Amino acid sequence: MKVQSIARVKVQGACGGVRKAIDTALKVRRENPDIPVTVLGELVHNRHVMEELTAAGIRTVEGNGHTRLELLDQVDQGIVIFTAHGVSDAVRAKAADKGLITVDASCPFVLSTQKIVRQKLEEGYAVFYIGKQGHPEAEAVYTSSDQVYLITGEQAIPAGITRPVFVTNQTTMSVLDIQDLFEAIRQQYPQAEFHDEICSATRLRQEAVLELADTDVLIVIGDPLSNNTRQLEAVGRKAGIPLVIRTESATDLDVDRIPARARVAVTSGASTPGHLVDEVIRKLETA
Repeated sequence: MKVQSIARVKVQGACGGVRKAIDTALKVRRENPDIPVTVLGELVHNRHVMEELTAAGIRTVEGNGHTRLELLDQVDQGIVIFTAHGVSDAVRAKAADKGLITVDASCPFVLSTQKIVRQKLEEGYAVFYIGKQGHPEAEAVYTSSDQVYLITGEQAIPAGITRPVFVTNQTTMSVLDIQDLFEAIRQQYPQAEFHDEICSATRLRQEAVLELADTDVLIVIGDPLSNNTRQLEAVGRKAGIPLVIRTESATDLDVDRIPARARVAVTSGASTPGHLVDEVIRKLETA
């Protein structure tokens, strides 16, 4: 297999929030060598990053189907790090009650969204939050109040809400899907207030894919649990790219799926380390 061209999509890879979270965790470990350090859930959704943290002596508590509040039951001492996805006020309060030292590695964009939601709830709004069921970033918001309604699709838009409605979203959603849902909500609640909270890292990465031209194959590198990576894959398909392949790493990439003489573009999610992209490109160049 010999491809015609290989292009790095101009905006891709680990975002500032991810790098900050990783640097924070490693710094906490270095500065507290004799204290247990535990991350509450996956710090970022990338297996390779998690393996790096484990090698550094940082424990992670994770459990499918368990909320961050429930995961705290597994942490009884030392330092607990809140992940880049953010946590609810209830989690912060429970950690304090348990006497844990807390370090917040939440992404600034996530904290900004939480602040806006908190403010709107105090003003008496019902909040429609567009996000993924069970995703830790969304969980921190939709578990915060019975006046927050999780919107996973048009079928989840509640009827008969009499309070003023405020609409916002998880920061890693698709720019295309968000606009479709905004319009569907607007049809039912014409007076609703809308606030697009897709973070700049997610938006720029998706827009860069939408702007691709003369591309036969798009390779998206990222962890299967990474929502922003899955959304990049979905955007690539909606952009009409004939073949979109999502892979965790060069090891997982099946180059036999790529047609000969194909024009290939390579991108990666906001939680994907740069060296994984380099390894994929080297594999494509030598295949």
